[in-house]
Amino acid sequence: MHCPHCGHNGSKVIDSRPTDDNRVIRRRRECENCGFRFTTFERIEMTPLLVIKKNGTRQEFNREKLLKGIVRSAEKRPVSMNSITNLVDKVENRLRSTGDSEVTSRQIGEYVMEELVSLDQIAYIRFASVYRQFKDMSVFYKELKEMMEKGTNSKNEDD
Repeated sequence: MHCPHCGHNGSKVIDSRPTDDNRVIRRRRECENCGFRFTTFERIEMTPLLVIKKNGTRQEFNREKLLKGIVRSAEKRPVSMNSITNLVDKVENRLRSTGDSEVTSRQIGEYVMEELVSLDQIAYIRFASVYRQFKDMSVFYKELKEMMEKGTNSKNEDD
């Protein structure tokens, strides 16, 4: 394992523990050259999951791309990286649990928005504005109004 700090190709494992329902192993490592500590994750290699894009092309599911998109939507919001990682885990697990080897980008976006709305509403609106490609304020207002009505309805049910 190459050290991200000095590039040396030798490290020792300091701590190892399972995460994500025992499907991932988190390892704390220390570079044998400079002593820099870093974390690596070892996960089971799954069969490829292909994403069918809006234009009909197919590409392999990229967990990091999804993670970056959600991080971007939650920028400067009180959302922890752990919460975002858990959200990506839930979405990926849901996609893989369908048993299909191909999913649409629309499915991925909908799953993300279902999870994101309860995590942070501003991040949800940001993600939705890119995902749904809001063309003007009326479309944005409609989405915001629907979200507010759902929030009001769920509050009324609790009373």
